[in-house]
Amino acid sequence: MEQIPPITDAELEIMRVLWNIPGCPSGEVVKQMAEKMGWSPNTTRTLLSRLVQKEAAGAKLEKDSKRTQLFYPIISEQEYLRSETTSFMKKLYGGALKPMLANFLEDKKLNVQEIEDLKALFDENRTGGPEKRDS
Repeated sequence: MEQIPPITDAELEIMRVLWNIPGCPSGEVVKQMAEKMGWSPNTTRTLLSRLVQKEAAGAKLEKDSKRTQLFYPIISEQEYLRSETTSFMKKLYGGALKPMLANFLEDKKLNVQEIEDLKALFDENRTGGPEKRDS
């Protein structure tokens, strides 16, 4: 996996817009951030510029336009989520899955369907290939 640039919480809000609307005009990003976050146009444009500098997002001029910039994500939402999840696990659990799950399950009780779904996921990801379970 390529190194994902660090993205602040504010920049993440903008990335969510770009993941939902790739090729989004800057004016639309400004509008959505004003509605959702109450940000000024300058704040949004500054964050867009930072994302482009970090190479998390790209910008291009709209076809047949000399002013309208379109912004698009360079990193996918899935890539970002994987990177953040890995970082979280390393930081808090030394990269170990079992302590993280144990900690999570102390506070959350799972229903039968959730347990079956997790068992299926574990079986699919078992090292050495899938094995049949006794049901």
